[in-house]
Amino acid sequence: MVDLDAYFARIGYAGPRDASVATLRALHALHPAKIPFEAIDCLLDRGVDISPAAVDAKLIHGRRGGYCFEHNSLFTRVLTALGFEVEGYAARVRWNSPPEAPAQPRTHHVLKVCAEGQDWLVDVGFGGCVLTAPLRFVEGEVQATDHDSYRLLPIEGGVSLEVRREVGWVPAYDVSTVPCVPRDYEMANWFTSTHPTSHFRHNLLCALTTPKTRYGLLFNRFTTRPLAGPHTKEILDADGIERVLRDVFGLPVEPSWRPMIEHAAAQPAA
Repeated sequence: MVDLDAYFARIGYAGPRDASVATLRALHALHPAKIPFEAIDCLLDRGVDISPAAVDAKLIHGRRGGYCFEHNSLFTRVLTALGFEVEGYAARVRWNSPPEAPAQPRTHHVLKVCAEGQDWLVDVGFGGCVLTAPLRFVEGEVQATDHDSYRLLPIEGGVSLEVRREVGWVPAYDVSTVPCVPRDYEMANWFTSTHPTSHFRHNLLCALTTPKTRYGLLFNRFTTRPLAGPHTKEILDADGIERVLRDVFGLPVEPSWRPMIEHAAAQPAA
């Protein structure tokens, strides 16, 4: 199902290979710190292949990043190989959307993982707000991680994930707790990677969350959110974007990316 040796080398994990909560926590912290969130292939009209072989070739062996369908499908296979019970759910993203905005389709892949008799919400593929630890699948409890605090609130047919930021509690996404089958993700991935209204088709974005800092790139705006110290935002030119993609996010920048990078650099500063 997955080459565990290669995956563990990719994220820098050398711990036990069991289905314990400790192992789940360790992997959940390392994955978003080593494999960035990015959707560059959507901007390049390459599409996104979420078959296991394609995901492994890209995220593990090609040292690229990906978005939720790639990250969480890979994580599912890793956890299943270790003996965890895993169910896949679909979520409706609300992050950065005003309350009055029309409801979006369920195009985010999240996981419910059973470990040591407890159900956990697991998600290693949510950009600049990605979880860095699994959350107990309980409603109303504030759960702190190293970078942010979260809570799950009941909604019809599922739960809503909220994150506490400077302005207060902010909705991240609404999870339907009806389990998905692989074809559900194939259809949602086709929409997010090809549909003209998908924001992945228009926005250069990249995110990486290390133990000390969240890094984010949107067009030419490079932000850092360290655990200690002020948040920063820097407007980059094309060379700066290429440098950050390579040196901060660890991506193997290709010459074919340059027009996309120059387009991002030309966006108005905000």
